[in-house]
Amino acid sequence: MTLPSISVDDDAGSSLDLTALRDLAGHVLTLLHVHPESELGITLVDIDRITTLHEDWMNEPGPTDVLSFPIDEITPGTDDQLAGPGILGDIVICPEFAQKDANEASRTLDQHVQFLTVHGLLHLLGYDHATEKEYAQMFALQDELLDSWGSAR
Repeated sequence: MTLPSISVDDDAGSSLDLTALRDLAGHVLTLLHVHPESELGITLVDIDRITTLHEDWMNEPGPTDVLSFPIDEITPGTDDQLAGPGILGDIVICPEFAQKDANEASRTLDQHVQFLTVHGLLHLLGYDHATEKEYAQMFALQDELLDSWGSAR
C-alpha cells in the first residue's frame, strides 16, 4: 500500500522517535481514507519558534504545544471515495513545552507527541473542538485512532 508523502523534521534536537511519528501519521491518514498522493509535514521546534508562530498566526501570547497549518483543506474520505490528493499542510510541535503535559497525563514524551500529532492531523482534516459536541467527536476519534495505532504496532 502506498502512503502519503510525510516529512518529519526535528528542528528542536529532540530524542523522539521520528520514524514512529511518520508511521503514526501514515496509519491515521490510511484509516481516514486520505489519498496516497497527498503530502504532510511535521516539524518539531523549540520554545522560541513555537512562541513566534503562536503569536504571529494565532494572535495568542506565549508558547503552545501544537499548531496546525492546513493548506488544501482536505477532509476525511470514505471507504468508497478517497480524500485528496493534495497538500494537507503542516503540524508544528514543541516537545519542550509538551513535556509538562506529558508528565501530567502520565505519558512518555514520545507518547504525548504522538497524541499531539494525531490532534494536529485532525485539525488539518477539518476537525475542531470549539463546541462541546465538536470536542466530544474530535477527542473520541483521536482516542480511537491512537488505540488502533497501539494495536497495530
